Amino acid sequence: MTNHNDGIATPYMAVYLIFRKDTKLAFLLRSNTGWMNGHYGLPSGRVEKQESWKTAAIREAKEEVGITVRPADLQLVLTAHRTHPDSDWVDTLYEVTAWSGELYNAEPEIHGELAWFDINNLPQNMVPYVRDYVLAIVAGQNYTEWGWEANS
Repeated sequence: MTNHNDGIATPYMAVYLIFRKDTKLAFLLRSNTGWMNGHYGLPSGRVEKQESWKTAAIREAKEEVGITVRPADLQLVLTAHRTHPDSDWVDTLYEVTAWSGELYNAEPEIHGELAWFDINNLPQNMVPYVRDYVLAIVAGQNYTEWGWEANS
């Protein structure tokens, strides 16, 4: 029997949320995750089976920073195709234009803190591709690739 998926990309999907106050963005410090601990990243998470990108973004906003977001308040600002040695990803980044509640670290067991950093003075200890994504958005890009040999 032939596997019809041979050679067809089946990437994971993730959503990232950008919360902005003037020139500052909200970041979470990864802790106790087993991957990139001690590095800042945007509130984010995998898209689950049978879940749309916007639904995943709304869920992650509630789970990670404890706020409520409406679909109309999610503006797609960047799509990225990322690769690692063991997996490929399609990442979507949404700027949240309005929300209900105050952001806080809603998952202290996996995040050391929620911190606001000026977009022009980002911390050195950021997840590398997240830094590149933020810089791509600042540069006005709406698509980028990360980790592919052509971009190395």
